[in-house]
Amino acid sequence: MSRTIQLAHSPDADDIFMYYAIKFGWVDTRGYTFENIGLDIETLNVEALKGTYDISAISFGMYPLIKEEYALLRTAVSFGEGYGPKLIKRKGERLKRNFKVALSGKYTTNAMLFRIYYPEARPVYMDFLEIEEAVVSGKVDAGVLIHESILDFDESLEVEKEIWDIWVELAGEGLPLPLGGMAIRRSLPLNVAIDMENILIDGVKVANEKKEALCAKLEKEHLVRISDAMLAKYLDMYASDESVELSKLQLKALDTLYKIGFEYRLWECPIKTEEYLIPREYSDLRSN
Repeated sequence: MSRTIQLAHSPDADDIFMYYAIKFGWVDTRGYTFENIGLDIETLNVEALKGTYDISAISFGMYPLIKEEYALLRTAVSFGEGYGPKLIKRKGERLKRNFKVALSGKYTTNAMLFRIYYPEARPVYMDFLEIEEAVVSGKVDAGVLIHESILDFDESLEVEKEIWDIWVELAGEGLPLPLGGMAIRRSLPLNVAIDMENILIDGVKVANEKKEALCAKLEKEHLVRISDAMLAKYLDMYASDESVELSKLQLKALDTLYKIGFEYRLWECPIKTEEYLIPREYSDLRSN
């Protein structure tokens, strides 16, 4: 009998790309059926706080708040390497210390780093698709662009600060910027959780191996908001071979993120990321 697993992800191109090889049947799902749920990342963060979905995309910056209910998966991860979300403003305008800023959500990683760096700014939270227009129209003084919007925004705007630069100032040189990943509910049986991680790893691998065909199908079925060269550029940034499985360097970056959050009293204790991953020893014992 097939078991149905809820798989919640955001509608941005890298999430769609990493999960739809599974959706299109290009990956062996080992008898499981997946219910795909597409919601913006902040909604997913809030739902993760409630324990709503079996597997969910989340912002890395909020994981310590759900660590008792969810384990982190090693796959479908997004990191910035010299790039990331951008704080934008209208050209030529100078921001005051308490400027009003539009952020894509209270629990996003970019909001975490932004609030640490700009403690006197006045955040307002809105759908990430509305942020650019809010800045252009003067509803807010500035906004942090995420997802595909970092590649192409109104010519009346300019970058005030790269979140990448904030990360480097806080974390030091040499570490990628942790942005988002996947979490799985601890209430699932361990053998099921291990299966889920392996299926998702296979999904990201196949997506990368068949990138051209998958992109063509996603564009044809109008499943992504960008296309052609811009889609390829965006996926090279956030959905590449580096997304298949957490590396030692990425784990170090996550540990650093959580150390920074602890130092700024965003959570009660620092965490070591490896302690919150699915234990693979169980599979080794069963196979032996």
